[in-house]
Amino acid sequence: MNAEMVMQELEALGKERTKKIYMSNGAHEPLFGVATGEMKPISKKIKINQPLADELYNTGNYDAMYFAGIIADPNAMTEADYERWIDAAYFYMLSDFVVAVTLSEADIAQDVADKWIASGEELKMSAGWSCYCWLLGNRPDREFSEDKIARMLDLVAETIHDAPERAKYSMNNFITTVGISYLPLHEKAVETANSVGPVEVKKDTKKSSFLNASENIQKQSARDRLGFKRKHVRC
Repeated sequence: MNAEMVMQELEALGKERTKKIYMSNGAHEPLFGVATGEMKPISKKIKINQPLADELYNTGNYDAMYFAGIIADPNAMTEADYERWIDAAYFYMLSDFVVAVTLSEADIAQDVADKWIASGEELKMSAGWSCYCWLLGNRPDREFSEDKIARMLDLVAETIHDAPERAKYSMNNFITTVGISYLPLHEKAVETANSVGPVEVKKDTKKSSFLNASENIQKQSARDRLGFKRKHVRC
């Protein structure tokens, strides 16, 4: 299948209701409104195809960009490729659920994510912290430096309340993920969550919402989910 054929199939799967939901979260035209589960039959036909993924991502169509993440070859992408993808990710559903997810399956994941976290740019920071959430929730604990993750928890505690709004979500998720999925630092994550307390996220048109990592960890702990790891990150 070529890019034109994929675009035709995606367009046929689009639904106005789904499109409105995506747009209410920050997506903008062009997009078709394809539910992610509906993409699976197409991805099974294509499997992994990095050149096609790049072509689809470059269309700027939200559904095509999301699908690109499903068929991408994470280790075929260079740091420059990931920079291109994050620069084109114009809202969090792309930065955190397409680019960060794809990056999390690459060997260079931590190096790239570290740079994004340090960038000070809202969506790059969000993607960097999200990437670590995907990593910690999937890879064995032994693949991480305990000292490094501990320092990252300290960084979150020091900076989350003044961080860009979208980054607050990913930083809060990071505390939660360490608390649930990275057992060596479970206790430290709980302490960090308690010291941080509720995190206020301001929204343009709605009332502020509050994030609470402590409550999230407690809920998952009560469900006996400590040590949880996903088998797969991507669809």
